[in-house]
Amino acid sequence: MNDKLRDFLYERQSLLNVFIAVFTAMIVGTLVIYFMGYDILESYEALYQGAFKGRFNFGGTLERFVPLLLSGLAFAVASKASIFNIGVEGQLYFGAITAAFFGYIIKGVPSLVHIPVTLLLAAAAGGLWAVIPGFLRAKYNVNEVTTTIMLNYVAIFFVGYIVNHPFKNPNVGVPQTPNVQPTARLPKIMLPSRANIGIFIALALLVFFIWLLNKTTFGYKVRAVGFNPFFTDYVGVKSKLIMVLTMFLSGAIGGVLGGVEVLGIHGYVLDNFSPGYGFDGIMVGLLARNNLKALPFVAFFLAALRSGAINMERFTGVPKEVIGVIEAVIILLAAAEVIVEIKKRKSSDKGGVEVG
Repeated sequence: MNDKLRDFLYERQSLLNVFIAVFTAMIVGTLVIYFMGYDILESYEALYQGAFKGRFNFGGTLERFVPLLLSGLAFAVASKASIFNIGVEGQLYFGAITAAFFGYIIKGVPSLVHIPVTLLLAAAAGGLWAVIPGFLRAKYNVNEVTTTIMLNYVAIFFVGYIVNHPFKNPNVGVPQTPNVQPTARLPKIMLPSRANIGIFIALALLVFFIWLLNKTTFGYKVRAVGFNPFFTDYVGVKSKLIMVLTMFLSGAIGGVLGGVEVLGIHGYVLDNFSPGYGFDGIMVGLLARNNLKALPFVAFFLAALRSGAINMERFTGVPKEVIGVIEAVIILLAAAEVIVEIKKRKSSDKGGVEVG
């Protein structure tokens, strides 16, 4: 079987798995709504209208789509090298505070300069923070799940200190940084919502990484390391360096996410501003099976659910936590699929050893 056919079948299987998981989760959600005594059609109509009807509602869906796509992309890129990056939350915090700082202190430059420079610095901050667990994994085989979780708290508390003390806006009573300069703000695309050009930045990054991982020598090395790092070392590929570089790229995406949230949504960093975007990426990545082409479909579906849930609760009384139930089912199905796949790999490895 040639590479193109294998990739085509893999992508089709990934999209089919996404559809099955979503369909199953929606059935569960429908049953929950029914047994709670609410009208199913009325509830889903309100959900649809809250996600898509009007510029404000659809803009809200696009606003939620961007962090889901970027966090899912960050998780999926690291996973290509068999690295489980749970630290996107911390990486986006470092990207956010960096964007807030340079978005504020840089003055007298046009937006065409200010925005790219600030986002690049935010990406560098997130990437360098991710290098720490990447280096520990590559050099000393320290489990990256443990280190990234620990570093999440370090980043959150560090940014919290910065926001509360040295970089606190003295003109407001809540812990937040000063507003960034108008030249650093991302232009809105769908007023009166907060949707902005961050969506184009996210899609551009998605296209770039699809190209990088599938059409370049570096991408081939990343995928080879993810398949078998010991073999890649044997054939001359420096697997440890590839792991560290991949973690840097993954963290850089998280940093861009933080920068987009600051420059596009808030205009400043508020203490504990993230509702868990970094962890949402795990759900997006697992459901898409780390297939980069499936990420936008998963992210958009989840964004629509979350955007419509508020409207559904307001007009029908159905608690928005029902959407949490649907997401939980999706996570369980995605995790179960990963476990089954791991067991299959172990079985095939054992079979190969016995035959040899």
